[in-house]
Amino acid sequence: MQCMYCKGRMERGTAPFTVDRRGYHVHWEALPAWVCRQCGEVYFEPPQVESIQKALSAFDREASRLTVS
Repeated sequence: MQCMYCKGRMERGTAPFTVDRRGYHVHWEALPAWVCRQCGEVYFEPPQVESIQKALSAFDREASRLTVS
């Protein structure tokens, strides 16, 4: 696999993922990803993206219960 930014070689590894969203901060240290050996660009595959989206949706639901109305 080739990096779309620098054309470097991508290899399987792990990468952190961080998001600030709706009043909370989420950080995963090491998610499975493709990482460019040359520039460090990260690509998550569809299954990981889907899992991240599901987890963030669950956080949204739970965070809404903690919000003062």
